[in-house]
Amino acid sequence: MPHSDCTTAADYLDAAHEMADTGRPTLARLLAEEAADRTADPDQAARILRAFSGSSLRREG
Repeated sequence: MPHSDCTTAADYLDAAHEMADTGRPTLARLLAEEAADRTADPDQAARILRAFSGSSLRREG
């Protein structure tokens, strides 16, 4: 699923899994972060981030 087709948390999470499955962990983490941001439940958002290792890769500013 191309990134531009993502509109919901589930879309971003599906894309994150696809990237992880194809050996793109950095992109998977970024997509997971976006999925977590779009998730209203903080516990679910935390579970999403735990499923994709690493710290935040986003640039602030």
